Amino acid sequence: MDLVGKDESPSASADGEGEAKPDQKSHLPPKLLAKIERNRQRALLLRQARLASRPYTPVGTSNNITKPAHKVVDTGGGFFLEEEEDEIQEVNKVIHQPGPFMEFDYLLCEECGKEFMDSFLSSHFDLPVCDNCRDNEEKHKLITRTEAKQEFLLKDCDLDQRTPVLKFTLRKNPHNIQWGEMKLYLRLQIVKRSLDVWGSDEAVQQAKETRQENREKMKQKKFNKKVKELRRAVRSSLWKKESASHQHVYGPEVYLEEEDEYKKTCATCGHQLIYEKM
Repeated sequence: MDLVGKDESPSASADGEGEAKPDQKSHLPPKLLAKIERNRQRALLLRQARLASRPYTPVGTSNNITKPAHKVVDTGGGFFLEEEEDEIQEVNKVIHQPGPFMEFDYLLCEECGKEFMDSFLSSHFDLPVCDNCRDNEEKHKLITRTEAKQEFLLKDCDLDQRTPVLKFTLRKNPHNIQWGEMKLYLRLQIVKRSLDVWGSDEAVQQAKETRQENREKMKQKKFNKKVKELRRAVRSSLWKKESASHQHVYGPEVYLEEEDEYKKTCATCGHQLIYEKM
């Protein structure tokens, strides 16, 4: 009797638990039941999609080959990329052709005759002279635009419009940083341009002398004009008008027979008074 009672008690308890679950589920509100059903359907769809993309192979079969883990690459954009070994092997099999060999065009220095790659004068003024042969004091000296116009009597059109147009480099004004940048030209090229414009050095010197003479004449004219104005100002300040009236002092009376008139002459100013007597 005791054994039968012990055997029936577990089955009865199991039946009671099995019947308790549907009873508990029936007591839930319909909204919560609908939410549970939606979650179950979503989980089933996700499982089916996963199996469709990567189906499982049964364990123990000859096709059960474990694939190696994919290599994860950090793109730096906030996500990772998976690279398979097949793709890596295909990339490694690509044969890269060597690039063409290009020879550099070396420049030949006009001063020393040696080859060089680049220099200040070649890059800024198209003058094939290396940096070692550059003479900053005399031959390859840089001058400003104003000096080029004054010393070599060149105009703006000679520097900017006449072909070939002279090259220049820009630098800050050493006298005042707030002023505009200076245009520096190569003195050697300025000398050649002046010869193209004037023809020879003698013509440049003659033009300089002519301009200097004209400049001196203009200065002398301005000086004479200022002196004349100063003299006029001094005379006007010293001259005073006499306020007293002039009194004539006539001499002896003279009779004019032809006109039958009489005449008197002032001894001070020479005024003549002519009159008749009745």
